[in-house]
Amino acid sequence: MPILSQQTELYPADLFAREDLGVQPDLSWWAIYTLSRREKHLMRQLVGLDIPFYCPIIPKRQRSPAGRIRTSYIPLFPNYVFLYGDEDQRYQAMTTNCVARYNRVGDGAELTRDLLQIHKLIQAGVPLTPESRLLPGDRVQVRSGPFRGYEGYVIRRQGERRLLVAVNFLQQGASFTLEDCELEPT
Repeated sequence: MPILSQQTELYPADLFAREDLGVQPDLSWWAIYTLSRREKHLMRQLVGLDIPFYCPIIPKRQRSPAGRIRTSYIPLFPNYVFLYGDEDQRYQAMTTNCVARYNRVGDGAELTRDLLQIHKLIQAGVPLTPESRLLPGDRVQVRSGPFRGYEGYVIRRQGERRLLVAVNFLQQGASFTLEDCELEPT
């Protein structure tokens, strides 16, 4: 089987640069739940259909049985692709035979903010750890350091203090190790 190039996770590349993202009355965010392991196939088809979407992709390094290190690029939120479009574009996505179900996102502005935070962390090369469920804890905002302005929850994993950045719509997120920064409750 040929090795595919790394998948486009954001289409168009300037999607998050739009000022009206998440607040246009005729466009909505749709959480598209794909059939098992069909996220990348759906993304390739959405690019061909010229439909805007975002699916956070993170590198996962594993050692093969022969000892070689392999890097795979996997979705941060398995089975989810976030489509930004109208009802007709959602229908076109449904006809790709990759979609199990979909949900219209009620608060598009909140989802936009959450996804933009995740996108910036991936672009910065921060090693993220997928977190399947949010844990109870204080919501904080980073006041200083390279992640100033980011909001999330402080959690502990294996003795490390980590910041959980969440996509509240999914009740999932990603965490990263907190370095020297000051936090304040939000």
